[in-house]
Amino acid sequence: MKIFKSLPFRLLIALAIGIATGLIVNETAMQIVVTLQHLSGAVIMFLVPLIIIGFIAPSITKLGGNASKLLGIALGLAYVSSIGAAFFSTAAGYGIIPHLTVAGNADVTRELPKAIFDLQIPQIMPVMSALVFSVLIGLAAVWNKSQRIIATLDEFQEIVISIVVKVIIPILPFFIACTFCSLTYEGGVTHQLPLFLVVILLVVVGHFIWLVLLYGVAAAYSGKNSLRVLKHYLPAYLTAVGTMSSAATLPVALSCARKSDVLRPDMVSFGIPLFANIHLCGSVLTETFFVMTVSLALYGVLPPVGAMILFCLLLGVFAIGAPGVPGGTVMASLGLITGILGFDEAGTALMLTIFALQDSFGTACNVTGDGALTLILSRYTENGERPRQQLK
Repeated sequence: MKIFKSLPFRLLIALAIGIATGLIVNETAMQIVVTLQHLSGAVIMFLVPLIIIGFIAPSITKLGGNASKLLGIALGLAYVSSIGAAFFSTAAGYGIIPHLTVAGNADVTRELPKAIFDLQIPQIMPVMSALVFSVLIGLAAVWNKSQRIIATLDEFQEIVISIVVKVIIPILPFFIACTFCSLTYEGGVTHQLPLFLVVILLVVVGHFIWLVLLYGVAAAYSGKNSLRVLKHYLPAYLTAVGTMSSAATLPVALSCARKSDVLRPDMVSFGIPLFANIHLCGSVLTETFFVMTVSLALYGVLPPVGAMILFCLLLGVFAIGAPGVPGGTVMASLGLITGILGFDEAGTALMLTIFALQDSFGTACNVTGDGALTLILSRYTENGERPRQQLK
């Protein structure tokens, strides 16, 4: 069955194995686990700058090469929705998370033994350098119409996708099993797991609240009843929950959107496929709330307000270039999590795990929210901006 091959199922199995092993393992065996955890984590961290370059730079060239006013409006809508969801989640995090029963560093009862050996795998460049390089090289390629560079960046993106699919995703369960084995050995994981189950439920509630706000804004701008869009989206929502993929849900989403009598057919054909790739409000909302929870659970403090503001603003950019794989948003933004928020390997592993476990609901929120943005686009074109012929 497909469910047994899915990443969330494999992560659940890895989590269970890691916890069970951590309860019975001795110090000598734990040295091996810590060493393997460090090696797998080092490989993932090494690949972070490559992921940033491989997805941000080609995304900029694609948008710039097809630049039009309508495309710019669509991009702006997706970005505003994503960072709006991030700031909403941040405000909720500061208001809710301190009142949850969070197990922090004080619950650690044993120290981890040192690794058998320490193999360093330095990144080819710092995370923020990779981000700035990606933006500048993407923009410069568009400005100079450098088709060879643009084609090279596209090919490099395919290479990075292969690395993500064939290297990172296969070692993720192994990395997470080692990490949860370490957390269990230390003694704090039994207190943290119930917390993350509660947090996942809170995030799903947050998805619905954001969708209500998004469709409310679309109704106010368009002057039309947005329920005439939303009522058709249940099949797309359920499909996204089952597939965990906006791309796999796209045919169903298009079918649902075309049933609405308030969406322009040309805007459905243009907006729904575009937003499926650049509008990740549910995933961004989820990641923002999760990083705050993990920060308090592992490090004993919530991230500073200034760091969260910068994180949210950049996360919207990273989401646009996120890879289309399970957990793609959090993978694309690993540099922000480690560079801005200062997460170590344990924090990164927790983020990857709990994000992947709810990824289907985040994807469903993304897909459903596309209908609201398409309603705004439909109204915008009616106000005077006509789409190009090839968009029809």
